[in-house]
Amino acid sequence: MESKKLEALLMAVDLGSFTKAAEVLGYTQSGLTHMMNSLEREIGFPLLDRGRYGVRLTAEGERIAPAIRTFLQANANLDNAVAEVFAFRNETIRVAAFASMAMHWLPAVIQQFRAECPNVDVDIRMADNVEAPYELLSQGKMDIIFASRQEMGQYDWIHLQDDVMYAVLPQDYDLGGRDSFPLSEFEGKEFIMPSQGFDKDIMRVLNREGVRPDIRPTAVDDATVVSMVEHGLGVSMMTALTLRGRTEHVRVVPVAPFASRELGLALRSVSDAPQSLRRFIACVQRVVPEL
Repeated sequence: MESKKLEALLMAVDLGSFTKAAEVLGYTQSGLTHMMNSLEREIGFPLLDRGRYGVRLTAEGERIAPAIRTFLQANANLDNAVAEVFAFRNETIRVAAFASMAMHWLPAVIQQFRAECPNVDVDIRMADNVEAPYELLSQGKMDIIFASRQEMGQYDWIHLQDDVMYAVLPQDYDLGGRDSFPLSEFEGKEFIMPSQGFDKDIMRVLNREGVRPDIRPTAVDDATVVSMVEHGLGVSMMTALTLRGRTEHVRVVPVAPFASRELGLALRSVSDAPQSLRRFIACVQRVVPEL
């Protein structure tokens, strides 16, 4: 039994006219009449009373009409489910991320997401400065970014973690028994700044306290900054995530007063995000707190 015949039947009954139903459905009146005659033969009893004032269901038609409506709704639900699955096939989510977040978070996130959505690819691009992910997002080149929170344009923000700031010091640095490092103590010291473009979060903290170290800009990665501190070339300030696995040969203590950067996800609109992207976000929110 073809669903289009049942849809035409209900349309004719709802409109009370073969002529009106044919216009809405794009059939000729004779074509629709032929379709209804075929449906009645297939079912085995009359479904429609055809009179001078239009068409209406017979008593038998009234009895089966609710089942027909249920069948058509179930058929529509099936079509929607198939379309949803098809939309996932070969879909790609474009992601930009800071190196530290890409290194420590994304492998576990993508592993879990692939298990949940095997037909959705994740294309990762590493950011070469703090502003780059936001620029790519605003240009529509990325669907979502992992970044520290910045006031750059309009976007929806999803908080993931506060990334604590630490002073990075040579191992022989005398802290005088303290378990934190006063930000004021950076004043005038040779300060090895992480790669230009990733200094915004650090400078925000230093400027807030009015501290002016002797900044030595670099164009090296975080591991090299730590190595330079290890060899007595200066001090630095980095976050817990960027320091992970790199603290063996340096002294690392939290700064005082407490300082951190806010890490999270930014996208153009959560409400307008496709289902695959919403599922990716949900996966991130489950996985990241466990890492």
